[in-house]
Amino acid sequence: MKFLDEAKIFLKSGDGGAGSISFRREKYIEYGGPNGGDGGRGGDIVIEVVEDLNTLIDYRYQQHFKALNGRPGMGRQKTGPSADAVTLKLPVGTQILEEDGETLIADLMTPGMQTVLLKGGDGGRGNMNFKTATNRAPRRSEPGWPGAEMWVWLRLKLIADVGLLGMPNAGKSTFLAATTRARPKIADYPFTTLHPNLGVVYVDETEFVIADIPGLIEGAHEGIGLGDRFLGHVERCRVLLHLVDGTQEDVAGAYTTIRGELKAYGGDLVDKKEIVALNKTDAMSDAEFEEKQKALSAVTENPVMAMSGVSGSGVDDVLRALLSVVKQERLAEKIAEEPAPIEEPTWTP
Repeated sequence: MKFLDEAKIFLKSGDGGAGSISFRREKYIEYGGPNGGDGGRGGDIVIEVVEDLNTLIDYRYQQHFKALNGRPGMGRQKTGPSADAVTLKLPVGTQILEEDGETLIADLMTPGMQTVLLKGGDGGRGNMNFKTATNRAPRRSEPGWPGAEMWVWLRLKLIADVGLLGMPNAGKSTFLAATTRARPKIADYPFTTLHPNLGVVYVDETEFVIADIPGLIEGAHEGIGLGDRFLGHVERCRVLLHLVDGTQEDVAGAYTTIRGELKAYGGDLVDKKEIVALNKTDAMSDAEFEEKQKALSAVTENPVMAMSGVSGSGVDDVLRALLSVVKQERLAEKIAEEPAPIEEPTWTP
């Protein structure tokens, strides 16, 4: 299934049905009163958060979602049937924004959650509602109330435990393929990965999710290269794994470029916990490795780990370091979600 993390769609809830104008016409009833029923309610636009989805590809080929109108009222005080709701199933982590692409309407973080985004219009009243002591046969009814309509942006921000960062061709996809069952495209040229990929890692009988974010370059926060849209996927990761290609000449410059993009993007990305790994050690001599590791250590406060996604050297150590941070963050989030204990008032005689 192709990954799609952004889509623009049109939504419209149903109009309410019109009220009816009707009178009783029965044998032996000389003056039948009004009995026009109310119109039915228009269909709602409902959002449902589904845990098994991880893409918005369904909304690329269908951009218009319109609920049906309510049916008009009928005689004999019969209310018209209401229209069914239209339900849009969205993956966890989807944001719904207004047409300007900036104003947030909803942030869908709870699996199974359902919410009414647009309510259908109410049905109009039939003429039996307008009967008064002075107007015993009103010929008046109401049309149904119109539904609401709007264009919205759907923007998916992946929810993963670990976010893979690095310059293009740093070996992120190779690492993901070596540690998970994900099969991203791997090739020896920049920007091989054009869409984020997810993979599940099993370490010491514990699993966590890794997101392979397409390579970033200088100016990514301004939309240069693959754009800043992929930086949004990093926002909800618990820890960052920053891979640096050890075969390039300026490893320190590559590291500081990515850190600069995180800081420029904002959203507290630069404050996330980070593990730095010098990748492709199998293609370096010992002297070259020591030189690159020393240069990288000079620009980061984190210890520099060594690994090779191709040979597997040092990969287990990196995974266990990631797992340790993930466990700490999960525990901290669980404690934060627990309600504070209620202190019972102390009674003193």
